[in-house]
Amino acid sequence: MNLSTRNLIMLGAFVLGVAGVIIDRSSDTTPQIVSVTDSPTLLESRLAKLRKTASMVPEKSAALQSVDTVLKTREKGIMAFNTAAQAQAHLMEVIRRIAIANKIDARGGDFSPPALLGTDYGQVAVSVTFESTIDSFVNFLADLSKETELIAPAEVHISVGNAKNKTVNVRVTLAGVVPKKLVPEKKNMMAL
Repeated sequence: MNLSTRNLIMLGAFVLGVAGVIIDRSSDTTPQIVSVTDSPTLLESRLAKLRKTASMVPEKSAALQSVDTVLKTREKGIMAFNTAAQAQAHLMEVIRRIAIANKIDARGGDFSPPALLGTDYGQVAVSVTFESTIDSFVNFLADLSKETELIAPAEVHISVGNAKNKTVNVRVTLAGVVPKKLVPEKKNMMAL
């Protein structure tokens, strides 16, 4: 087997590199002792400040826990689902359940894209169209207000239905509050 000059140089460089790594790892790695350069009064003031900060931790923890409890009670009505489509399907189920209880035939539904509601929450909406008597529609809205989730009418369009039967045509858009993570982020089109 013949080794060219180039291969010999490469082999020598490799051997030197391995030897360097072995020597570096076997060297003494004990830490050096550093002397204190700060005065004792400065160190005492730092210690006092640290103790004062440490004494405030239980108070801040209690305050955080009480605020967290209040927030959980306020956010109890938020619809907690993994996707916006699941939240909209649940909203449609609620609409149908309340409509059936009030003898309203609410079939189908139009799903709006999720939107932001303020800065911390999102909103999903479902629109349904049906024909009913006025008292059935009022009872529908009253039953809707009894729901534990944050669901409310966002739009209501009422027009004359059958005058003989005293019915009205209703198109109502109901919106529910969801976590902000279910609202897709809008991409900036100006970056083209």
